[in-house]
Amino acid sequence: MNSWKLFLDAELEKPYFIKLELFLAERSTEGIVIYPPKDEIFKAFELTPLDKVKVVILGQDPYHGEGLAHGLCFSVRDGHKIPPSLRNIFKELKSDLGIDVPTSGDLSNWADNGVFLLNTILTVEQKSPGKHKQKGWETFTDAVIQHISKHQEKVVFILWGAFAQQKKKLIDSAKHLVIEAPHPAAEVYAGGKAGFFGSKPFSKSNAFLDKPINWSL
Repeated sequence: MNSWKLFLDAELEKPYFIKLELFLAERSTEGIVIYPPKDEIFKAFELTPLDKVKVVILGQDPYHGEGLAHGLCFSVRDGHKIPPSLRNIFKELKSDLGIDVPTSGDLSNWADNGVFLLNTILTVEQKSPGKHKQKGWETFTDAVIQHISKHQEKVVFILWGAFAQQKKKLIDSAKHLVIEAPHPAAEVYAGGKAGFFGSKPFSKSNAFLDKPINWSL
């Protein structure tokens, strides 16, 4: 899996990950529907090689509705209704950079351009958000964040909300930029006054990077 291969080969052989795989296999055997499909769980790693990572956006766990999740945080497959959090991300994108609000919620183009869209928990059960918490994914994605911090230079880490901001301690802020703001979903409940709007994560990222991201979708 491109420049992630050595890291993934080592991590997937560790006892905690073998235990996680057994848990997922048992749930599937019981007839539980798990998202995203098995072949898309590591989609972020496929689309954004380690040596191409310029920005990391952290989500929590995948969408739990049918057909939405496809391995990239906040992203939904083309043709599906754009969820509230992503709508707010697009509103901030327009306010920040003047980019028109996209009609599709598929963020694959960001991933192709160096934006690593990582959920901290990579699987979820149908209609059961958070069901795969504390099963091993957090150990895995903590290792991913630390690996990026250690082996890459000048990466922007975008941490939206308290859950993502807990990961700040894993990042070397002496060589990377950490951008913190309320979660985009908070604006849904705060009438647009939570503090996510106006946080300008996209222009701040581009100002820090030697080669800016093309945020257009």
